[in-house]
Amino acid sequence: MTIELYTYDTPNGRKISVALEEFDLPYEVKIVDLGKREQFDADFLAISPNGKIPALIDPEGPAGQRITVFESGAILLYLAEKTGRFLPATLAERVTVYEWLMWQVGGFGPAPGQVHHFLALPEGPARDYGLKRFSSETRRLYRVLDERLAGREFVATAGEPSIADFAILGWAWRHERHEVSFADLPNVAAWYERMMARPAVQRGFEVALA
Repeated sequence: MTIELYTYDTPNGRKISVALEEFDLPYEVKIVDLGKREQFDADFLAISPNGKIPALIDPEGPAGQRITVFESGAILLYLAEKTGRFLPATLAERVTVYEWLMWQVGGFGPAPGQVHHFLALPEGPARDYGLKRFSSETRRLYRVLDERLAGREFVATAGEPSIADFAILGWAWRHERHEVSFADLPNVAAWYERMMARPAVQRGFEVALA
Protein backbone atom coordinates (compact mmCIF):
# COMPACT_ATOMS: atom_id res chain seq x y z
CA MET A 1 0.00 0.00 0.00
CA THR A 2 1.07 3.59 -0.58
CA ILE A 3 2.81 5.65 2.09
CA GLU A 4 1.33 9.11 2.66
CA LEU A 5 4.05 11.76 2.95
CA TYR A 6 2.96 15.02 4.57
CA THR A 7 5.51 17.62 3.60
CA TYR A 8 6.50 20.89 1.96
CA ASP A 9 9.36 22.12 -0.19
CA THR A 10 12.00 22.55 2.53
CA PRO A 11 15.32 20.83 3.23
CA ASN A 12 13.70 18.52 5.77
CA GLY A 13 10.93 17.73 3.31
CA ARG A 14 13.41 16.97 0.55
CA LYS A 15 15.32 14.56 2.77
CA ILE A 16 12.31 12.28 2.80
CA SER A 17 11.25 12.58 -0.84
CA VAL A 18 14.82 11.68 -1.79
CA ALA A 19 14.87 8.79 0.69
CA LEU A 20 11.55 7.36 -0.46
CA GLU A 21 12.79 7.37 -4.04
CA GLU A 22 16.01 5.67 -2.99
CA PHE A 23 14.10 3.09 -0.96
CA ASP A 24 11.88 2.56 -4.01
CA LEU A 25 8.75 2.73 -1.88
CA PRO A 26 5.40 3.87 -3.30
CA TYR A 27 4.27 7.15 -1.77
CA GLU A 28 1.78 9.94 -2.25
CA VAL A 29 2.62 13.54 -1.40
CA LYS A 30 0.19 15.39 0.86
CA ILE A 31 1.28 19.03 0.80
CA VAL A 32 1.17 20.89 4.10
CA ASP A 33 1.31 24.56 3.11
CA LEU A 34 3.47 26.30 5.70
CA GLY A 35 2.57 29.71 4.30
CA LYS A 36 -1.05 29.01 5.16
CA ARG A 37 -0.02 27.53 8.56
CA GLU A 38 -1.59 24.20 7.69
CA GLN A 39 0.99 22.56 9.95
CA PHE A 40 -1.18 23.65 12.87
CA ASP A 41 -4.39 22.09 11.56
CA ALA A 42 -5.82 19.53 13.94
CA ASP A 43 -5.64 16.72 11.39
CA PHE A 44 -1.93 17.27 10.85
CA LEU A 45 -1.18 17.68 14.56
CA ALA A 46 -2.70 14.24 15.07
CA ILE A 47 0.17 12.91 12.95
CA SER A 48 2.91 15.37 13.92
CA PRO A 49 2.24 16.74 17.43
CA ASN A 50 5.05 19.31 17.14
CA GLY A 51 3.44 20.90 14.10
CA LYS A 52 6.46 20.36 11.88
CA ILE A 53 6.89 18.68 8.50
CA PRO A 54 7.67 16.06 7.36
CA ALA A 55 5.50 13.29 8.71
CA LEU A 56 4.17 10.11 7.18
CA ILE A 57 1.52 7.47 7.49
CA ASP A 58 2.48 3.93 6.54
CA PRO A 59 -0.63 1.74 6.25
CA GLU A 60 1.63 -1.33 6.27
CA GLY A 61 3.77 -0.67 9.29
CA PRO A 62 5.08 -3.16 11.85
CA ALA A 63 3.06 -6.38 11.88
CA GLY A 64 1.07 -4.97 8.98
CA GLN A 65 -0.47 -2.29 11.16
CA ARG A 66 -0.86 1.39 10.30
CA ILE A 67 1.81 3.64 11.83
CA THR A 68 2.46 7.37 11.86
CA VAL A 69 5.99 8.77 12.09
CA PHE A 70 7.08 12.38 12.55
CA GLU A 71 10.52 14.08 12.66
CA SER A 72 12.74 13.60 9.62
CA GLY A 73 15.47 11.69 11.45
CA ALA A 74 12.96 9.26 12.94
CA ILE A 75 11.37 8.80 9.50
CA LEU A 76 14.73 7.94 7.94
CA LEU A 77 15.48 5.41 10.66
CA TYR A 78 12.01 3.91 10.31
CA LEU A 79 12.34 3.52 6.54
CA ALA A 80 15.77 1.95 6.91
CA GLU A 81 14.49 -0.53 9.49
CA LYS A 82 11.40 -1.27 7.41
CA THR A 83 13.35 -2.06 4.25
CA GLY A 84 16.70 -3.25 5.59
CA ARG A 85 18.45 -0.76 3.28
CA PHE A 86 20.86 2.17 3.68
CA LEU A 87 21.68 1.18 7.27
CA PRO A 88 24.53 -1.28 7.91
CA ALA A 89 23.92 -4.69 9.41
CA THR A 90 26.46 -4.51 12.26
CA LEU A 91 26.02 -2.32 15.31
CA ALA A 92 29.51 -0.85 15.01
CA GLU A 93 28.77 0.34 11.47
CA ARG A 94 25.29 1.54 12.38
CA VAL A 95 26.68 3.71 15.17
CA THR A 96 28.63 5.73 12.61
CA VAL A 97 25.45 6.32 10.63
CA TYR A 98 23.63 7.31 13.83
CA GLU A 99 26.40 9.78 14.69
CA TRP A 100 26.25 11.58 11.36
CA LEU A 101 22.48 11.51 11.23
CA MET A 102 22.38 13.16 14.67
CA TRP A 103 25.08 15.61 13.55
CA GLN A 104 22.75 16.74 10.82
CA VAL A 105 19.59 16.82 12.90
CA GLY A 106 21.25 18.62 15.81
CA GLY A 107 23.49 21.03 13.94
CA PHE A 108 23.60 20.94 10.16
CA GLY A 109 20.01 22.02 9.85
CA PRO A 110 19.32 24.25 12.84
CA ALA A 111 22.34 26.48 12.11
CA PRO A 112 21.76 27.06 8.38
CA GLY A 113 18.04 27.33 9.10
CA GLN A 114 18.84 30.34 11.28
CA VAL A 115 20.90 31.81 8.44
CA HIS A 116 17.76 31.60 6.29
CA HIS A 117 15.82 33.40 9.02
CA PHE A 118 18.25 36.27 9.60
CA LEU A 119 18.85 36.85 5.90
CA ALA A 120 15.16 37.66 5.60
CA LEU A 121 15.25 40.34 8.29
CA PRO A 122 15.62 44.05 7.55
CA GLU A 123 19.16 45.38 7.82
CA GLY A 124 20.12 46.33 11.33
CA PRO A 125 21.83 45.11 14.52
CA ALA A 126 19.62 42.04 14.99
CA ARG A 127 20.25 40.85 11.44
CA ASP A 128 23.98 41.53 11.69
CA TYR A 129 24.31 39.67 14.98
CA GLY A 130 22.30 36.67 13.85
CA LEU A 131 24.11 36.34 10.54
CA LYS A 132 27.52 36.59 12.16
CA ARG A 133 26.66 33.95 14.74
CA PHE A 134 24.90 31.40 12.56
CA SER A 135 26.86 31.91 9.34
CA SER A 136 30.05 31.24 11.28
CA GLU A 137 28.62 28.03 12.73
CA THR A 138 27.23 26.93 9.37
CA ARG A 139 30.60 27.36 7.68
CA ARG A 140 32.27 25.47 10.53
CA LEU A 141 29.88 22.57 10.02
CA TYR A 142 30.61 22.51 6.29
CA ARG A 143 34.33 22.31 7.12
CA VAL A 144 33.65 19.40 9.48
CA LEU A 145 31.79 17.66 6.67
CA ASP A 146 34.59 18.35 4.21
CA GLU A 147 37.17 16.84 6.56
CA ARG A 148 34.97 13.79 7.10
CA LEU A 149 34.63 13.21 3.36
CA ALA A 150 38.36 13.29 2.68
CA GLY A 151 39.08 9.99 0.92
CA ARG A 152 35.46 8.87 1.28
CA GLU A 153 32.65 8.47 -1.21
CA PHE A 154 29.93 8.75 1.41
CA VAL A 155 29.65 10.21 4.87
CA ALA A 156 29.22 7.14 7.07
CA THR A 157 29.47 4.02 4.92
CA ALA A 158 31.50 2.57 2.07
CA GLY A 159 30.12 1.46 -1.26
CA GLU A 160 26.71 3.11 -1.07
CA PRO A 161 25.13 6.03 0.76
CA SER A 162 23.29 5.71 4.04
CA ILE A 163 20.36 7.56 5.50
CA ALA A 164 22.92 10.02 6.91
CA ASP A 165 23.82 11.07 3.37
CA PHE A 166 20.16 11.63 2.50
CA ALA A 167 19.70 13.74 5.63
CA ILE A 168 22.74 15.91 4.99
CA LEU A 169 21.98 16.29 1.29
CA GLY A 170 18.64 17.91 2.04
CA TRP A 171 20.46 20.83 3.64
CA ALA A 172 23.54 20.91 1.40
CA TRP A 173 21.06 21.36 -1.47
CA ARG A 174 20.49 24.87 -0.09
CA HIS A 175 24.19 25.78 0.21
CA GLU A 176 23.80 28.83 -2.02
CA ARG A 177 21.04 30.12 0.20
CA HIS A 178 23.39 29.59 3.17
CA GLU A 179 25.89 31.77 1.26
CA VAL A 180 28.38 28.91 1.28
CA SER A 181 30.51 28.18 -1.78
CA PHE A 182 31.95 24.75 -2.45
CA ALA A 183 35.08 26.35 -3.95
CA ASP A 184 37.11 25.69 -0.80
CA LEU A 185 35.22 22.50 0.12
CA PRO A 186 36.47 20.06 -2.53
CA ASN A 187 35.38 16.91 -0.73
CA VAL A 188 31.87 18.24 -0.13
CA ALA A 189 31.70 19.36 -3.77
CA ALA A 190 32.65 15.89 -5.05
CA TRP A 191 30.22 14.16 -2.68
CA TYR A 192 27.42 16.55 -3.63
CA GLU A 193 27.99 15.93 -7.33
CA ARG A 194 28.02 12.17 -6.72
CA MET A 195 24.79 12.26 -4.75
CA MET A 196 22.96 14.57 -7.12
CA ALA A 197 23.88 12.32 -10.08
CA ARG A 198 21.89 9.43 -8.60
CA PRO A 199 18.63 8.92 -10.54
CA ALA A 200 16.56 8.36 -7.38
CA VAL A 201 17.96 11.52 -5.82
CA GLN A 202 17.05 13.47 -8.92
CA ARG A 203 13.52 12.13 -8.78
CA GLY A 204 13.30 13.07 -5.10
CA PHE A 205 14.19 16.67 -5.89
CA GLU A 206 11.92 16.85 -8.93
CA VAL A 207 8.72 15.70 -7.21
CA ALA A 208 6.39 18.61 -6.47
CA LEU A 209 6.27 19.43 -2.76
CA ALA A 210 4.49 22.79 -2.99
